Amino acid sequence: MKKTVPTYELYGERTGERPDFWLHCETIPSRSSLYHWEIGLHRHESFFQILYIAGGSGDAVFGNAVHTIEPPMVITVPPALSHGFRFSRDIDGFVFTILASHLKTTPGERNRLGSFLATPHLTRLDGREDAAYVAATLTRLAREWETNRSNRTDLLDAYLTSVLTLAARLDEASDSRDDTADSENEQRVQRFQALLQQHHRSHRPAAAYARELGLSLTHLNRITRIIMGLSAHEMISRKLIGEARRELVFTRASVQEISFRLGFADPAYFSRFFLRQTGMTPRAWRMAERERLGA
Repeated sequence: MKKTVPTYELYGERTGERPDFWLHCETIPSRSSLYHWEIGLHRHESFFQILYIAGGSGDAVFGNAVHTIEPPMVITVPPALSHGFRFSRDIDGFVFTILASHLKTTPGERNRLGSFLATPHLTRLDGREDAAYVAATLTRLAREWETNRSNRTDLLDAYLTSVLTLAARLDEASDSRDDTADSENEQRVQRFQALLQQHHRSHRPAAAYARELGLSLTHLNRITRIIMGLSAHEMISRKLIGEARRELVFTRASVQEISFRLGFADPAYFSRFFLRQTGMTPRAWRMAERERLGA
């Protein structure tokens, strides 16, 4: 009989023992030492993990594949992937467990970062400047998590986004790929996403973004479909829905307050927009998601 791979929030902790925040951090020895330095195959249905290996050695197991851990190294583990680890007793580093829905880029999203986040990676932190920055930022992330100082969430978000973006870049560089046309299109889409981050609450139409980018709407739609699998208008809607979901899960604001924050003049229209995009009303989605996460 095939052995079932258990699903945990944190290794060894079943439902009901969930972390009380969107990010959890601990040292690797603190948990692995409880299990004789071996973490058996398991998975996290709703969580993404980052392991920063600063010292020691061991193996990372993804399904039936075994990979050697060679510090300094960053290991990224997407949600729902069966994985385990064997560590030496001198292992040193941190493990970060992040609610996947909190990530700025969704694992599996149709861009290079989304593709990177959707599959496991062991990324060596060699002598490059970006690698040193990743190691330093993960250490800062761990220290910041331990505190409760002002603007903590903003810093944690910034550190996390920097680490994942640079880890994906380091991994891409190690593959030595050179897709010039794809790169140019990705840069255009990234500029569009930056503008969207800045202006999504003003509900600009897709044509306005195209003009600011110096593109026709047809051209913008073509490259967003190539890179993201979505039209520009669909990306605008996706951005608003993503922000609405974050507000619904991570704040206690009312649906009316959230609709105004996102630039909707009419809360009833916001509710209809949310229902059309997700198949659920904002209140129903909030209750279902919080129940799923045990919040």
